[in-house]
Amino acid sequence: MVQSGKVMFIHSPVDHCSSLWTGSSAMFYLAAAVSDFYVPVSEMPEHKIQSSGGPLQITMKMVPKMLSPLVKDWAPKAFIISFKLETDPSIIINRARNALEVYRHQVVVANILESLQSFVVIVTKDSETKLLLTEEEVAKGIAIEEKIVDHLQCRHTTFICDRN
Repeated sequence: MVQSGKVMFIHSPVDHCSSLWTGSSAMFYLAAAVSDFYVPVSEMPEHKIQSSGGPLQITMKMVPKMLSPLVKDWAPKAFIISFKLETDPSIIINRARNALEVYRHQVVVANILESLQSFVVIVTKDSETKLLLTEEEVAKGIAIEEKIVDHLQCRHTTFICDRN
C-alpha cells in the first residue's frame, strides 16, 4: 500500500509492472478530502487579521478534483473507489449515484457525518450495500474501515475476474 496525498494506491506484492498499476488489477482508494475549498497562498494575509477591522468576509477557491483525470486519463481500466460524506441522510445516495454517473468509476463509499464510525453504504451502478457495526463489534474495537476494506477487496476480485 502506498499513500500519496488524498489517493491511496493498494496493490499486491507482485505488481511490479507499471501496466498493472493502471489495469484492472489496480485499485485506487481515494481517501476523503480534507476540504473542498482553500485560500490560495497568494491571498493569505502576511500577519494576523485584526478583529478591530470589523466583520470578515473570506472568499475561498475550489480544490481541483482529482477523480476525473484519474478515471479518464491516468488509470481508465483500474478499480476506483471514492468517498462521499454528507450531513443530510436524505441526499447521500443521490449524491453518490451522481458521482458515479459524472466520473464513471466503480464504487462510492457513502457516509453520514453523524454515523461516520459505524455505518456506510457501498454504492455501485447496480447496488447499495449497507455495512453496519454491531454493538458487539464496537465493544471489541472493530473499526468500520475493516468491513469496508474486506467488502471492497471482494468487489475488486470480482471486477478483475469479469475483465479477464
